[in-house]
Amino acid sequence: MGISDGNNNTGGAPVLPVKLLRPGAKLPRRGTPGSAGLDLSACIEEPVEIRRGEIAKIPTGIAIQLEPGQVCLVFGRSGLGARHGVVPANAVGVVDSDYRGELAVFLTCQKEEGYTVQPGERVAQMVILPVAMPEPVEARELDETQRGAGGFGSTGAR
Repeated sequence: MGISDGNNNTGGAPVLPVKLLRPGAKLPRRGTPGSAGLDLSACIEEPVEIRRGEIAKIPTGIAIQLEPGQVCLVFGRSGLGARHGVVPANAVGVVDSDYRGELAVFLTCQKEEGYTVQPGERVAQMVILPVAMPEPVEARELDETQRGAGGFGSTGAR
């Protein structure tokens, strides 16, 4: 597969233009053909230790080009979270369609023993989705629903 100019003129599956910004950067990839998320790898020259409660910025060495009307959501990898307590510090990262800078993942460790991120390790996953972009306007009233203003737990068993 060659280098794209960013235009999807293939007539086939959609493409995501990815720019490798430095040596060691890896293209995002799916773990299996049916995976919704594309794995993001750490583009670091040496291991990075994350102690419990600390936040570490882990660069990926890539920039992406989304289409207008798309958003990239960056989630943790379930194996890192379940086995090692390593999760994104902001829960879910949001990459807007007009951002062209390097993607970075801010990780924190919830386990006492901490964790060390290795160069090239898969540290997060990104999912590209369409996004509605309505313009907010002030309304005097909102349509009524069965739930109404019922908040957390309001739809549980009665």
